[in-house]
Amino acid sequence: MQDKAKGYTTPARLLHWTVALFVLLLIPAGFVMVQQGLPRTLQNTLFLFHKNFGVIVLVLMLLRVAYRFFVRPPALPDHLPDWQRKIADISHRLLYVALFVMPISGYIRVRAGGFPIEGLDALGIGTLLPRSEMIANVAKTIHYLTAFAIVVLLMMHIGAALQHALLRRDGVFERMWPPTRR
Repeated sequence: MQDKAKGYTTPARLLHWTVALFVLLLIPAGFVMVQQGLPRTLQNTLFLFHKNFGVIVLVLMLLRVAYRFFVRPPALPDHLPDWQRKIADISHRLLYVALFVMPISGYIRVRAGGFPIEGLDALGIGTLLPRSEMIANVAKTIHYLTAFAIVVLLMMHIGAALQHALLRRDGVFERMWPPTRR
């Protein structure tokens, strides 16, 4: 059942896939960088990558929300049942929330813990928070739990995308996939 539904715009697709790539790199890096026994240089490199690309994800998510405000996403195809529409809407909203909570809690954890975020420091953006181990620990817990929430939401998102691409072949997947020449 191929529905010739309108696809997302090129900027929306670029923002989607850039955030997706960064998140798919940041989550494993985040879990690995806190493991005991890592060589210090590897651990430092992972922390540097994780903190600075986390800030980039936050900026990209702000751009995504601003873009969606001005350029509405295409409607889902008419053939999708209401329950799938509701699940898609809820899961997308949760993913957006998690993709804001994650870098914000990371920022709070790092800055309240007294650590640098080198990219922001280089731009002259100083710490906006007082040093506080209590705040840092709360933010660390939120950051950690949000990572698991993102993993679950991504599994659902990717699973649904693959189901539409490989099983249903209904055009939903192609709406966000980078366009190809025919």
